[in-house]
Amino acid sequence: MNEALHPLRLGEILDRTAQIFRSRFLVFMGIATIPAGTMFVFLAAIFGLVAWISPNASSELFSAHLAVWAFVILLSILLVPASLGSTALGEAAMCDAAARVFLGHPITIRGAYKAAWKRGWRYVGLLLLQGLAVMVGPAVVLVFASVVMVVTKVSGYATNDSSPLFGGIIFLLIVVLGVFAVWMLLRVCLAFAASVVEGATAWNALKRSTRLSDGTRGRILVLYILGILLNQILTWVIAFPAIIVLALIPSLQGQAHAQLLGIMTLFVTYGAMFGVRALTKPVYGIALTLFYFDQRIRKEGFDIEWMMQQAGMVAVHTASSSPAATIGEPAMATSTEAAVQAPAVEILQPMTLQTAAVPDISEDSKG
Repeated sequence: MNEALHPLRLGEILDRTAQIFRSRFLVFMGIATIPAGTMFVFLAAIFGLVAWISPNASSELFSAHLAVWAFVILLSILLVPASLGSTALGEAAMCDAAARVFLGHPITIRGAYKAAWKRGWRYVGLLLLQGLAVMVGPAVVLVFASVVMVVTKVSGYATNDSSPLFGGIIFLLIVVLGVFAVWMLLRVCLAFAASVVEGATAWNALKRSTRLSDGTRGRILVLYILGILLNQILTWVIAFPAIIVLALIPSLQGQAHAQLLGIMTLFVTYGAMFGVRALTKPVYGIALTLFYFDQRIRKEGFDIEWMMQQAGMVAVHTASSSPAATIGEPAMATSTEAAVQAPAVEILQPMTLQTAAVPDISEDSKG
């Protein structure tokens, strides 16, 4: 980034996001493809095995089916840690890469993931805390409230009771908890950027995100709404023509092939969803990182600190022994690879002002 740091409007953030994504398209796509591809491989394998078993359920290959079902259960169990770990590392790598591009440093897929891997457990914990606050907490409250209403026999909970009370309360709870989930998401959405850039722990990153997001949550909400719309449009733009092509294949027409056609249609639809997710994920990651820096500029004068560092008026304390790992020093001091692989926290350490020694002129003035 060659432009001077300054507070950005929403339109400028979106425009800068598009510029950064376009300038490093393959790198950001590579970072986003790993977590999306991990989930797709697991789900495709589970879906494919279940689809293979269903038409042959009445066959005599009981032992083979039992082994396949055992493998499906194993894949389902492994899906949770695999998706959790890949998503957490992907989020951190995306923030690291976006921060480097924003501050004018080189990036690679390997370097971003290497930096994320060094603090992998921290990012997994941060993702878990975000999930608890945004999804798990509201879901638990909804289930608990539903159980309480069933136990206390609220009117309308039984199938033969036409009272709208139970359904109305459930609908109201879904709306309220949905609003709460969105509110929590807007509060903690900058946590990964804070953790990656500042080296904050998971809990401190959440608190830091809460403070930094104050005053800009409306703009971030607009970002999420635009992202959802873009995701849905792209998914159907990709999936709908593919579904039409499948329906026109002569060998798949007829009642005998209806089940196979349905399976292939679902597979294409889910494949399009995961492909679009990999395409749109960098938009969220880059934009949220820009929001993080924008709030630091507005609230903490980060632009002034950055200019002072670039002018050599501040010193950067870093754990890295390589001068290339610090912002404000040329990356070619050692090698570009060292600058790429150093985590973002090592290039953005707290800066301390170095004042030049001023000679005592009091004695001279007396003369």
